Amino acid sequence: MEQFVTEVEAYAKAVGRPPQSILKSAVRASWRVWQAWLDGKSSPTMAVADRVRAYMAANPPAAQNERAA
Repeated sequence: MEQFVTEVEAYAKAVGRPPQSILKSAVRASWRVWQAWLDGKSSPTMAVADRVRAYMAANPPAAQNERAA
């Protein structure tokens, strides 16, 4: 879980968006989900983690930065 959170945080920083926004785009998660994960109140299923990772792979930071320019 810690590794996954670190991956999402690093990606979010690289694209200039909050982690909650990444989860919303990747899996239509509510903004509260991220905090629940950080607080240990819930955790993502492997399927959700895989979908988030697939979203991040399909939308690399360089592509995000190119679109903004």
